[in-house]
Amino acid sequence: MKDITRLFDFPYYQLKEYNLDNAFVTKSKGEWVATSTQEFIDRGNAISRGLIKLGVQPNEKIAVISLTNRTEWNIMDLGILQVGAQNVPIYPTISEEDYAYILNHSEATYCFISCNTVYAKVKAIMDQTALKGVYSFDELSNCDHWSVVEKLGEDSEIQQEVEARKKAVTPEMLATIIYTSGTTGKPKGVMLSHHNVVSNAIYASERIPLPGGTAKALSFLPVCHIYERVIMYLYMIKGVSIYFAESMETISDNLKEHKPHVMTAVPRLLEKVYDSIIAKGADLKGIKKALFFWAVNVGLEYAPYGENGAWYEFKLKIARKLIFSKWKEALGGNLSVIASGSAALQPRLARIFNAAEMGVMEGYGLTETSPVVTVNDMRNGLFRIGTVGKLIAETEVKIAEDGEICVKGPQVMMGYYKDPEKTAEVIVDGYFHTGDIGELDADGFLKITDRKKEMFKTSGGKYVAPQLLENRLKQSRFVEQVMVVGEGEKMPAALIQPNFEFIKEWAQRKFNKSFTSNEALVQDPDVMSRLQVEVDAANEQFAKWEKVKQFRLTPDIWSIDAGHVTPTLKLKRKVIKQKYMDLYEDIYRG
Repeated sequence: MKDITRLFDFPYYQLKEYNLDNAFVTKSKGEWVATSTQEFIDRGNAISRGLIKLGVQPNEKIAVISLTNRTEWNIMDLGILQVGAQNVPIYPTISEEDYAYILNHSEATYCFISCNTVYAKVKAIMDQTALKGVYSFDELSNCDHWSVVEKLGEDSEIQQEVEARKKAVTPEMLATIIYTSGTTGKPKGVMLSHHNVVSNAIYASERIPLPGGTAKALSFLPVCHIYERVIMYLYMIKGVSIYFAESMETISDNLKEHKPHVMTAVPRLLEKVYDSIIAKGADLKGIKKALFFWAVNVGLEYAPYGENGAWYEFKLKIARKLIFSKWKEALGGNLSVIASGSAALQPRLARIFNAAEMGVMEGYGLTETSPVVTVNDMRNGLFRIGTVGKLIAETEVKIAEDGEICVKGPQVMMGYYKDPEKTAEVIVDGYFHTGDIGELDADGFLKITDRKKEMFKTSGGKYVAPQLLENRLKQSRFVEQVMVVGEGEKMPAALIQPNFEFIKEWAQRKFNKSFTSNEALVQDPDVMSRLQVEVDAANEQFAKWEKVKQFRLTPDIWSIDAGHVTPTLKLKRKVIKQKYMDLYEDIYRG
């Protein structure tokens, strides 16, 4: 892999090592369309030539905004990078105001978008930007199709210029600016060099056990986030065929259709998959139901490497044959690696999925670290449940006096775009200060305990780590989302978005009760009583000052569009508190 030093080197490496027929596969007009490694490179070169014809110069910024992952995004990525320009991916679901801010702050000259939904947002703010042109991947009546640029690149004589541009790009140069979705304030532009991302993809690939040239992946997490993007470069190294899910709603169908060996996931998705499986088990009768939940209980005790002893391994073997094999089949049958990131994974999910031979391997990183810092790996004793794994190659971590995790390595960003002051605040002596609190155990496994900024002190002077409480509360099928509050107050409390779908079904079954609205549901005394049982159960494992003493239910679904969570599904704590200030005041002052 020594030939891979810039991001556009990945496909050429794949061509030499694997030359896949199905490098990228996207559904278009009802048909799955495969793009080979060679075609991918050819089309990337055509885009590079087309961009040169448009007058794009080295270091220009080109924005790419797509509602779904698709082959076109990756072709654009290759085409942009080869001419020495920078790809500025933008989250499609952010506000028009944020679109305008990012396009202006990055000084993007061209924008490539996926569909009408995104185009409507760009069109609304286009006159506030310096954009010279917008091109769409979908065929739209009011927007130029991206094939216009590809057609401009039909002139093969310009390829000499492309090769010269490629040669001028060095590993230390800026490759991309990724704007963090920040829970507060304006987005920050994280500058990542070719070396930042290349080194990260190569070193992270050492932890993903996949057979070269034959494995399939399903991709659905937003590629505008560095996590999924680095995974795609990693797939190129491994010769993995990438199948793009049609949407978040079709993941289950796409898993069964393509039978992938690997995918990435966030804990929230794994929670939903687990809850769905448990709900189906609850509908069983008699011996089938008893056997199902016996297997679940066996799975929840899982530990790797035979740590539980021979009797447990015998029970696990039976549970896998009778029950867990059906779970795996429901997700395509081949899924052996699920890389989990972006938020803390509940240990019970790591146990149950690994018991079912779907290897959920939790990792840790941030946009500013390109992103991977650590990752678990079932091989060679590199897996420990409840941790985010060991450091990847060439990476150092030190734990500051206050418990903050500080990272040094080739993946640490160049800095924040146009913001040297903020850069200097977070990178000190080469160490990036992550804002996360954690600890390294004696064997070098990293454990994350909370976000530094999210820990709070009660009026009694006791520190509370809200994420630990939240993760425990979310184990309940009655709880969809939860935010623990209580900074400067006498005790912790919680704002909870109930699992409306499950509770409606539960209330119908238990009390023959139906609700006319979510507002009626959150005020129902039976629902409140049942939630109290769940909160009491969660409280058992925490110290007296940490226990959630009161809670209130919110009638809304917490969503990206409504502003409750970021595009990576992190809670916008200030926004949520403000939205439900009446409930907050009722808890503490009511």
